[in-house]
Amino acid sequence: MSGVSDLSDLSDLPVDVAEMIGRTQYEEAGEFPVERGYVWTSCSSVENGNPLFWDDDVASDVTGGPVAPPTMLSVWFRPHHWAPGRERVAQPLQVHFDLKERFGLPEAVMSDNTITFYEPVRPGDRISTRQVLQSVGEEKTTRLGTGRFWVIDVEYRNQRDELVGVESYTGFGYRRTATT
Repeated sequence: MSGVSDLSDLSDLPVDVAEMIGRTQYEEAGEFPVERGYVWTSCSSVENGNPLFWDDDVASDVTGGPVAPPTMLSVWFRPHHWAPGRERVAQPLQVHFDLKERFGLPEAVMSDNTITFYEPVRPGDRISTRQVLQSVGEEKTTRLGTGRFWVIDVEYRNQRDELVGVESYTGFGYRRTATT
């Protein structure tokens, strides 16, 4: 992708940022198990009547039991806004917010998101995640402003340590360009 450096071109990055590339960060267990109520509410909200998600007999015949829609993968790693005893604000995709702060980039957008699915996610699974910064591009100016592109992978695993998915985000953190 234009604007995103590969791992061999790190010359313009601060050392601390270059050292983050390829390193696992923020290994975390989901705050709640995969739950059918979430599945049914999500399917209902978009009128997804696929019997795989509603009918246990169909799910048993096709997938060996109930499964969650693959598109819900990121639901299981999004922390609740509030939880008892939490001392800091929990944010999904913390590496993204770390980069915004490190580079002093107050604005950001996600310009691409790709998900690769592996093992199915099933009710009762406990999903854990880890974030891996894959690349950070050189500073560039777009119509939005001046900033950097970065790519972050979020790896998802179930309680058996089976890979259930990898979500890859391309973000652009930027400062708005002053208009005349």
